[in-house]
Amino acid sequence: MSAYETLALFIDGTWRTKGREGKFETVTNPATEQPLGRLPHASPADLDEALAAAAKGFATWRAMPAYDRARIMKRGADLVRERAPAMARILTMEQGKPLAEALGEVNTSADILEWYAEEGRRAYGRIIPGRSPGSRQMVVREPVGPVAAFTPWNFPVLTPMRKIGGALAAGCSIILKASEETPGSAVALARVLADAGLPAGVFNLVFGVPARVSEHLIASPVIRKITFTGSTAVGKLLARQAADGMKRATMELGGHGPVIVFDDVDAEKVAKLTVGGKFRNAGQVCISPTRFFVHEAVFDRFVDSFATAAAGLKIGNGLEDGVQMGPLANPRRLEAMEGFVKDAAERGARIVTGGKRIGNQGYFFAPTVIAEPPRDARVMNEEPFGPLAPVVRFRTFEEVVARANELPYGLAAYAFTGSTSRATAIADALESGMVGVNNLAVSLPESPFGGVKESGYGHEGGAEGLDAYLVSKFVAQAPAL
Repeated sequence: MSAYETLALFIDGTWRTKGREGKFETVTNPATEQPLGRLPHASPADLDEALAAAAKGFATWRAMPAYDRARIMKRGADLVRERAPAMARILTMEQGKPLAEALGEVNTSADILEWYAEEGRRAYGRIIPGRSPGSRQMVVREPVGPVAAFTPWNFPVLTPMRKIGGALAAGCSIILKASEETPGSAVALARVLADAGLPAGVFNLVFGVPARVSEHLIASPVIRKITFTGSTAVGKLLARQAADGMKRATMELGGHGPVIVFDDVDAEKVAKLTVGGKFRNAGQVCISPTRFFVHEAVFDRFVDSFATAAAGLKIGNGLEDGVQMGPLANPRRLEAMEGFVKDAAERGARIVTGGKRIGNQGYFFAPTVIAEPPRDARVMNEEPFGPLAPVVRFRTFEEVVARANELPYGLAAYAFTGSTSRATAIADALESGMVGVNNLAVSLPESPFGGVKESGYGHEGGAEGLDAYLVSKFVAQAPAL
C-alpha cells in the first residue's frame, strides 16, 4: 500500500485531498479485495472552480506558441518514462493487469504525449488564391476551447493520455473526469503534467458520481468539446447532453471484434497469437478479438490449440512474477462472465475450458473458450468485456462477412489469411473503424483510433486525433480602403 498514490483532486494547479462537501469513496485492489485509499469527490462548487480554472488556463495555453507547448509536453513524456515503474505498479494495484502489461501501457502513453507534442507544431492552415489584386484568403486552425474528458478503468493511463495529448497539442485546456475505480493512475499523470511545467488551469482532474459530474460539466458554457470512452449506452446519453449546447464530441464506444480465420493459414500459430490478444487485460479491452469465426477445415485444430494455450496461462496477482492474466477489475465483471457462460451452455454451446471463477478472493475468472454457441447466444451479440472466446465455424467468404458485420458495432476487426487478394477483399468488406490483417496491432500513437456504427464517431491518435480538437476559421483580407 505504501507504493499507492495519495488520492486528490487537482484544480487550478492545486491539490485537494478533500472536496468541499467532504464526500469520499473507497478504492479497492481487485486481486486482494483490500482497500487502497479514499478518493475525494468533487462537489458542484469544486466543479465550478475547475471550469473557471479551465477557462483561465485556455486563455494562457492557446496564447503560447506551439513550439513552447511542445517543449512542456515532451518534458512530460520524459517524466512518464522516468516514473514508469512506479506508475505501472499503481496501475496494477488498482486495475489488476499484469505488471508487464501495465509498464507497456505507461510507456506507450509517453509515446502518445511525445507524438502529439510534435504533431501540434504541424497544425497547418492553408492559403486560398484571392479573387482580387492584393487580397488574401486564409484558413487558420484554432483550438476548439476547454474540453471535458471522461475515461474508463480498463486503460487508466493510456486512454486519458490520448485525450490529454490531443487537447494540449491543439492548445486546449482540459478537465479530466477519470474513473473512480482507478484514480491513482490519473493522479500520477496529473503530477507529471504539473512537474513538466504545465500552467495552472490547463489540466484539471476531478472525481465524483459519474452522472452528476458529466451533467454538470457538459452543461457549462465553458466547455466547448467533450470526449468519452466507454459504453455505447452512456455515450449516447452524453452525446444528447452535448447536443443541447451544440458541442463537439468524440465518442469511442463499445465493440465486439470479429476474428476471421481462413483455411489457408497455420491454425495452430494463429491460435497462439490470438490467445495473447484475447486474454490481454483479461479481455477487458474495447478492441479485443472477441467473436472467432474459423473455417470448418481448420476449426477443430484451432479450437484445440487455442484452448490448450488459454488453459496454460498463469493467472494471479499482477504484481507477481510470471503472471500472464490478472483479475477482472470489479465484481460486476465476474457476475457478467457467469451470466454469459450460463446462457451459452443452456443454448447448447460446449465450454471447452474455463467457465468458472477462480478461488474466492480477488475477482479472478478462468480464461474461457466456448465452442459453437448459437447465433442468439448473448456472448455472440453483447460485448462480454472479459476473458471469454466464443468460436464458431464458417464455410464461405460471403457467409463470414455477413456474420462479422451483422452487429451494430464496428470498432475493430481482424482476419488471418495467406492470400493477398483475400486479405484485400476482407479488409474492404469489414464494417469497422480499424482492421488488422494477419496481426492484432491496430492501435498506435500515429494512427487513427475510432469506430463506425454504434461504436462511436471521431478519432483519437494520428493526425485525425489532433484535428478533433481544432476548428477552422476562414479569413478574407482585402487591401485597406
